[in-house]
Parts: sequence; structure tokens; C-alpha cells
Amino acid sequence: MHVATQQSPVTMTAHADAVFAARALRSHASPNTPDPLAREFVIEGVTRAGKPFRPSDWAERLAGALSSFRPKGLYIGAHLTYSPYCVPRVVGGVKCVIVNEALREVEPMAWDFAMNFARDNELRLHERVPGEGVL
Repeated sequence: MHVATQQSPVTMTAHADAVFAARALRSHASPNTPDPLAREFVIEGVTRAGKPFRPSDWAERLAGALSSFRPKGLYIGAHLTYSPYCVPRVVGGVKCVIVNEALREVEPMAWDFAMNFARDNELRLHERVPGEGVL
């Protein structure tokens, strides 16, 4: 190291701690939530014929397949979570996936994939009513 740029181990540790703290604050301040004005659609785990959709982990699989499509910016643990645009939930006792329309802007093909999944498997699909009970 050049003498002019050399830092003591204490200074380097303090800098690393400050960077880590700033990233943590940024991740908790706004956990990259989608646009609150964007519409949300619920893909229900029930076919149009009224039968439960199988396999039982379909919602987690679909949300996992779309987990890399997320708002810009880094935050701690982002690679370990579902995308805020496509999340598995239970609505009225039925396994569902809630798909935020903002996904269409981020990646139109991912949006098409989710909507075509519902159509191809004849799953019930409806727009989520604000305040609709979600567990």
C-alpha cells in the first residue's frame, strides 16, 4: 500500500462497520416494496372445476421461479426472499399467489408466465380487492 492511502486496521474496521450499518438501515427503511397503486391479482389454488390444484407446493414453486424479478437496489438477504411482485399467501383458507401488476413493467415475460400459468392450469384468477384478508 502507498503510504498516503494506508489506513490503520481500526479505521478500516470502522469503515466496514459504517458501510454494513448503512446497508442495514437502507434495507429496513424500504424493503423494496412494489408500487402501492399497482393492481394485484390473486391466482387461487383451485381450478375452475372447483378441484384443489396439485402439487400442494405449487404456490411456493411459482413464486420461487419469479423470485429474481424485484425492484432495483440491493438489500441484505434479497437473494433469500420471494419477489415482492409475486408472493405465495393463503387467502380465505386457499393457497394462492398474489401477483403485483408492477411485475409487467419489470419483466413482461415474467408477467406473461404467471398469467399463462393460471390460464393453462385453469386456475381461478381475480383482481385483489384492497383490504382483502391475506394470511
